[in-house]
Amino acid sequence: MKKEVRDVVLPSQLLGDTKKLKAGPGTFVENNKIYAETLGIRHIRDNTVSVSPLKGFYQPHTGDIVIGVVEEVGTSMWLVDINAIYPALLHVNEVPWHVEFGDTARYLNYGDVVLAKMLPSSESDRLQITLKDRTLHKINGGMIIEVEPTKIPRVIGKKGSMIAMLKKYTNCRIFVGKNGRIWVEGNPNAILKIEKAIRLIEREAHTYGLTDRINALLREQ
Repeated sequence: MKKEVRDVVLPSQLLGDTKKLKAGPGTFVENNKIYAETLGIRHIRDNTVSVSPLKGFYQPHTGDIVIGVVEEVGTSMWLVDINAIYPALLHVNEVPWHVEFGDTARYLNYGDVVLAKMLPSSESDRLQITLKDRTLHKINGGMIIEVEPTKIPRVIGKKGSMIAMLKKYTNCRIFVGKNGRIWVEGNPNAILKIEKAIRLIEREAHTYGLTDRINALLREQ
């Protein structure tokens, strides 16, 4: 099987020609030449070149599961930090509880953590989330590990393989938010091992053989 090309590129770096490649996300075309929009990892797969940014805020997409932190409590809503440029609105109509007007702090207060889902939004500065799903809820206890949002797919692994391995070797509960936040609950030593593994994934997400290195780390006593 032919391996996917992956390497680090700089903003405006020439990536190829439109006669040979298709321009994917994170690129722009000028005079039939394809260039990188940002500092990131170049991917060439199925004749398409794209660039995943190395750093940056979370870019929200409808349906994404995110981990948010309440930063403001209103009379009929909460503003929630989801690691995006703008906070997201959580309205009382989008929670599973019957909340009386002005009684919002009884259910969610400043600093509380929620596992939520992104709702459709026509404007980037008017983000909205919901808790109206049996899989979504307020999170109690545990620890949140923050990583670059662009590294989350690598943390999850193909078909959830990396997360499954982390759970298998640590017996911890893990929720992964697309916004670069990972909630972990379990034995303190196991949580430290997970954090160590996640930092390794974050540093070496663009390299090959990473799964084997993570496996070896988790097997260490």
